[in-house]
Amino acid sequence: MAGSGQIRQLRRRIRSVKSTQKITRAMEMIAASRIVKAQRRVQQARPYAEQITEVIKGLAVSGEVREHPLLTLHEQVPRVAVVVNTSDRGLAGAYNANVLKVAERTIRDEEAAGREVDLFIIGRKGDGYFSYRGRRARSRWQGISDTPSIDAAAEVAQTLMDRYAEGLYARVWVVYTDFRSSFVQLPVRMELLPVKPEEFAGGREIAPEFLFEPSQQQLLDRLIPRYVEAKVFHSLLESSASEHAARQRAMKSATDNASDVAGKLNRVMNQARQDQITTEISEIVGGAEALSQGA
Repeated sequence: MAGSGQIRQLRRRIRSVKSTQKITRAMEMIAASRIVKAQRRVQQARPYAEQITEVIKGLAVSGEVREHPLLTLHEQVPRVAVVVNTSDRGLAGAYNANVLKVAERTIRDEEAAGREVDLFIIGRKGDGYFSYRGRRARSRWQGISDTPSIDAAAEVAQTLMDRYAEGLYARVWVVYTDFRSSFVQLPVRMELLPVKPEEFAGGREIAPEFLFEPSQQQLLDRLIPRYVEAKVFHSLLESSASEHAARQRAMKSATDNASDVAGKLNRVMNQARQDQITTEISEIVGGAEALSQGA
């Protein structure tokens, strides 16, 4: 028989579940609003990246672009860099787990080829994951994954470019999550450095009436690093949008699950109350019959 104590306990559990449901619903709505902002930032950053690429393509027709240190191959260097882009906060479903799987696969591939791997980690989740497994990062950045800025992207890119230009790495990988839609986000890896001359192929030669000040080579020296920064910024923005989309789905699932749990607890509580009422009625009827027989 269900007692009053059990019913009170069920009521407390229902209130707790409903309070959790309010929190998850609020987090779902916040994540949904941030997805829109993140998508808008991706679209706003795209024209800059496209235009700087077109300018470099025009300058690259002369062939001088091949002399830039960020295009130099370091095939004999037995070390690579892997940048892992994760989030600072959790409650985003499998978002971090998926990107970390790609990072682990990239590390295994490079180590199988006989190269050492230096880690550069963006986000607390990636830092905690690799620290727990005994892998120390060369550099780590936190507090930039939620709303990336161009300054943060420039800092990350400059660190990588400086070390690559010094000849420390054969290549630099960036592992991030590509935002395809609110329902599809794919963890991918991009070879950031060396910059491939093929990326600037197909450009049209800049008209001869243009006068360059400074020279074409000086322009390339300044524009190619900006191009690398734009690629890093793009990966940060894509990861940010993916994180918010993953968190929205996770919170929606949690909200739906809380609703199901509250419904089941309500049914259990109603059954317990019915059992209690039935028992009380039976006791009353039994007592009345005993009194009538005694009379």
